[in-house]
Amino acid sequence: MLLTAIVPCYNEEETVADFYTEFIKNREFFDSRSLDYEILFIDDGSTDRTVEEVKKLHEKDSKVRMISFSRNFGKEAAMYAGFQNARGDYVVTMDADLQDPPSLLPEMFQGIDEGYDSVATRRFSRKGEPPIRSFFAGIFYRLANALSKTEIVDGARDYRLMTRQVVDAILSMTEYNRFTKGIYGWVGFKTKWIAFENVERTKGTSKWSFWKLFLYAIEGIIAFSTAPLAIASFLGVLFCFLAFVLIVVIIVRTLVFGDPTSGWPSLVCIIALISGVQLFCLGIVGQYLSKAYLEVKRRPLYLVKEELDTGAGGEKA
Repeated sequence: MLLTAIVPCYNEEETVADFYTEFIKNREFFDSRSLDYEILFIDDGSTDRTVEEVKKLHEKDSKVRMISFSRNFGKEAAMYAGFQNARGDYVVTMDADLQDPPSLLPEMFQGIDEGYDSVATRRFSRKGEPPIRSFFAGIFYRLANALSKTEIVDGARDYRLMTRQVVDAILSMTEYNRFTKGIYGWVGFKTKWIAFENVERTKGTSKWSFWKLFLYAIEGIIAFSTAPLAIASFLGVLFCFLAFVLIVVIIVRTLVFGDPTSGWPSLVCIIALISGVQLFCLGIVGQYLSKAYLEVKRRPLYLVKEELDTGAGGEKA
């Protein structure tokens, strides 16, 4: 039996060696299960020495593999490339920054032994995160679960151990606009959740800015819910009804009081409000249209520049 660890990397030259050291501390556990392993680093177009550091690990341990992209395609593309090229009977996705502790792997395999198809992790606290980031993260999870039928667990990490059956199900979803947290929920299967306290980075800095997280959140909502389109339609009907009521009020007021010209400041505010709502709804439609546009172009999710002892998958640049 073989375990593939998929490790997306973007400018992680300071952490890949430490990750490898922590991961192979499980070697005795792997041996006890007659389980072989491979570590598949996916370099997402790093501009530092991440590739060179992974090559050093490969020279020391042939079980270290690498796929290096021609440029930065994003973490979702990196994870998909990992799934495509994973050879393992079991697959685990992990971050290179050690915020996904490799020491949890024995406990995660216990869940597989109990009959679960996947074992996922979630943080029960956001200790160490900026408060404003934690606040908006909570809002996103509540909003996403309210608008979508696909459950997205609050605090869920990308750290997840899966059987080959689950991985094949994920690979069957070939959409260009990917939101893996939602895909996990959509494909289903029996999942066990393990909660752990947030682990802060020991080296390097997070590559996720507030703006990138905001765009990622919008991507997730649009990918697994059409509720925003329904909201836009509802707002259109609501404002048509309000406009009709206001027309009646103005007619009655003019006939009774004979004062058709007063109230122009409020009229300007109403026009501005309605125009804003129209632009908001148009933006929602535009987001869905842009996603459909990207899907029909059928571009590859990633281009490979360099490989180290890897199987087929993706496109060569």
